[in-house]
Amino acid sequence: MSVSIKPLEDRIVVKSLEAEQTTASGLVIPDTAKEKPQEGEVVAVGPGRFSDNGTERVPLDVKVGDKVIFSKYGGTEVKHGGEEFLILSARDVLAIVG
Repeated sequence: MSVSIKPLEDRIVVKSLEAEQTTASGLVIPDTAKEKPQEGEVVAVGPGRFSDNGTERVPLDVKVGDKVIFSKYGGTEVKHGGEEFLILSARDVLAIVG
């Protein structure tokens, strides 16, 4: 997936993965009762922040295509090109799902 959003510094752009629509017993969960997704796919990565001495960039631990788990209330939701994305700081990423 190619996205025309280019994040700055240590930020990443994530496309949220939709949560399960039904329970294990087959009950449909309405939109109002769904929890905010905490898992998504990285679609763009910034170049990294500058180190404390300001001379070199600190690379990020995630790359485009990684599936990640992120903080529940982290990031900023944006709409671009008819799709919804989340722009997160790399610090809001809790884990890479392998």
